[in-house]
Amino acid sequence: MDNCNKVISAINGDKECFIQVVAEKKEFLYRTAFMYVKNEHDALEILDQTVYKAFLSIKKLKKPEYFDTWIIRILINCAIDMIRKNKKIISLNDDLENIKIDVYENHEEIIDLYDAIDSLDADLKAIIILKYFDGFTITEIGDIMGASESKVKNMLHKALVNLRIELKEGCISDWL
Repeated sequence: MDNCNKVISAINGDKECFIQVVAEKKEFLYRTAFMYVKNEHDALEILDQTVYKAFLSIKKLKKPEYFDTWIIRILINCAIDMIRKNKKIISLNDDLENIKIDVYENHEEIIDLYDAIDSLDADLKAIIILKYFDGFTITEIGDIMGASESKVKNMLHKALVNLRIELKEGCISDWL
């Protein structure tokens, strides 16, 4: 059974299909949650909340082909809610060893980049994470965030300008 059919079955109440579809996205969802909170415990809690909320509202999903954007939107909302609830400053420095960094050589520059991303407001941070860490297209990001492509492009430009300023025109172009 292909993914779309599993989602349709899940919408129609098949719990096993829901579990299978979510299990296929588990690593991606965890990685995205981790980018928000920078620690394993909170990322797992966000993942749990996301799956729970998705399970409760799966019947509201009208188009099965939008499952990925639908569940990532739930995850982002859960992550932002947790950040607001905890009112804590998130720093990548605490859990840098938990992130797979096999492409970059200079860890200090990586820390600077992640700190700069953390300093962005929630929407700009979401766009950077979705685009450069999760590989979503502008159109997909617009679907996830409920924004037009032009708004996403403008926000992406603003985020990149802010990152360049924060990093003092350093080597950001190597990553973004």
